[in-house]
Amino acid sequence: MGRKYESLEELRRKKKLLKQEIEGLEDLLTFKNTKESLSAFTNGLTDPYLEEKVDEDGDEKVVLKKDVIAKQITSEIKGALINKNTAMGIAGSALKGDAVDMLIKLGVTAIVGNYARKSLKSSNWKRKVAGVALIYLAPIALRFIRKKLENYQKNQSVSSMEQLI
Repeated sequence: MGRKYESLEELRRKKKLLKQEIEGLEDLLTFKNTKESLSAFTNGLTDPYLEEKVDEDGDEKVVLKKDVIAKQITSEIKGALINKNTAMGIAGSALKGDAVDMLIKLGVTAIVGNYARKSLKSSNWKRKVAGVALIYLAPIALRFIRKKLENYQKNQSVSSMEQLI
């Protein structure tokens, strides 16, 4: 350690800088400034959606900017609809296979959603529990099935490639 530093004073300065850096990181981890901490954790992803406000007691609070979130959601939906509504967009997505995937996803979502809604309106508690379980477990099950199908398809393509070779 004596070889890295020229003097004891340089070592003390380095120690002081490291302590300051650790205190800064502790401030982030303890959420003393919530917006800054979230910004650091998310690499600035949450910055446009959060705002610091002072309440009646003089305390600073971090609140969501609902108008910014709503505008972004509407613009994303509008952009998706514009791309899908044009003849070129539909033809292009149909060639890619995205249209079929999207229709399948929408169909499954509609069927599961309708069944869950009917189950939740039922007077039978078992059907209500099944409806709630369906809402929470259906996406997990569908992801699992999709991964298994993708693995199966990948294995089949590899085996067919092996047979060709």
